[in-house]
Parts: sequence; C-alpha cells; structure tokens
Amino acid sequence: MNSQGRHGDFEKVMLPHLDAAYNLARWLTRNDHDAQDVVQEAVLRAYRFFDGLRGEARPWLLAIVRNSCFTWLQTNRPADTVGFNDGIAELLPADDDGPEVQAARNCDRRMLNAAIATLPAQFREVLILRELEDLSYKDIARIADVPIGTVMSRLARARRLLAESVRNASSISGTQVPK
Repeated sequence: MNSQGRHGDFEKVMLPHLDAAYNLARWLTRNDHDAQDVVQEAVLRAYRFFDGLRGEARPWLLAIVRNSCFTWLQTNRPADTVGFNDGIAELLPADDDGPEVQAARNCDRRMLNAAIATLPAQFREVLILRELEDLSYKDIARIADVPIGTVMSRLARARRLLAESVRNASSISGTQVPK
C-alpha cells in the first residue's frame, strides 16, 4: 500500500477517537497543554505501528495514549505515579431549569471535576475510561494491561474515594450529599 493510502486509512480509523484520546490524556496529566503534547506523541506512535493494529481502533489508541501519559508522567511528574502498582452522569441543564438550578449544577460539576482530579492516576484512569468514555471492563483491561478483576477493584475503589471526596467537600460547603 502506498503511503497516501496508509495515511488516509489511518485518518479514517483514528480521527473519530481523538476526542476520547485527548479526554483521557487531559484527565491523566491534569493539564491541557501537556495532554495535547501526549496525544500528539501517541498519535505519531500509533501511525508508526498502524500496520500492527488488530481488533478495535479505539481501545488500541487509548492504550497507546495511556502508556504515553504514564511515560510522560514518570519523566515530568514522578510523584503522580507513586503507588501505581497494586499487584458520571452528565449534568446538562434542561431547558426548563431556572438560573438557580443551572448555577447549582455548574457548582456540582466543578466540585466533581476537582474530586476526580485528586484521585491517584490508576483510579482516575479507570473511572474516566468507564464513566466518561463508556468502555467495557474488557477494553479497559486491555488498555491498562491489567486483569479484569483489577479493573473492577480499581473502579470500585475509585468510586468509593470519589464519593468520600464529594461528601467531604459537601460537608465543608454545607450542602447535603446522600450516602
């Protein structure tokens, strides 16, 4: 296949997944600029090894993005990867909601995003892949290169840590969050 055909195939297969790739990188690096750099590196790596793609493109690309993120984090922010080895309903305002309800939802969204950002990377990644990217446990296991049981335990722990964080933030702000 000529390079133009390979390039066109790559774009057709990978471009639909760039938003998911950026979303994962953004949550793992916690910085827009760093996420853009990581995704650019990951896409170049994916292009280089595109002929080796077997199976679905989305989990394959997200696995490359994930690995690129952790390589970048180990080099630039090693503290973010400490303790890594362990051997979200959309809140869009409805048309009939008034400004008070919309303001409360925006506040809740900011609090939830802040709580997710404080999770350790291994918990943040499975939560993002499952709840925001709607990937199956099997796909997450392939992306993170861990057994499905590890995905399930990390996800359960991430949800528990997130709930505790939101509950604590709510008690500080004086709002009620059900247990």
